[in-house]
Amino acid sequence: MLIKRTDSSDTDFRYLVELLDADLAVRNGEDHAFYNQFNRIDMIKNCIIIYFDSVPAACGAFKYFSDGIVEIKRMYTDPKFRKRGFATIIVKELEEWASELGYCKAVLETSLEQNEALSVYEKSGYKRIPNYGQYRDVESSVCYEKELK
Repeated sequence: MLIKRTDSSDTDFRYLVELLDADLAVRNGEDHAFYNQFNRIDMIKNCIIIYFDSVPAACGAFKYFSDGIVEIKRMYTDPKFRKRGFATIIVKELEEWASELGYCKAVLETSLEQNEALSVYEKSGYKRIPNYGQYRDVESSVCYEKELK
């Protein structure tokens, strides 16, 4: 396994995000257009890719949210590589990187239907918070936060 820090111009990151978007289009159904507008990757400077046997297997990213706070985005593990703990590793790496850059908190949004994601975030110490920003009145959204060390 190899962990790579990169940005959103990375072709392997973009490949994994294409797989993520295809998966989300199915999961989110008619709500996909709403969520998709908040998932642009053009300017994300902090992305992580996990490679397994030189194949891009999982990714995640964070972006500036507000003073001292980042938002975790674009978390995905290719189905061929699931059940290996890659999502937990990515979350930890993103938190460490954000801490190195001086951020003290991370927030994120996921959907109620994404049981795997809910489990990863809760096991990683994220606490549910009221839905923020554009997700405030979205019943299918779940928002979390965690203090970074």
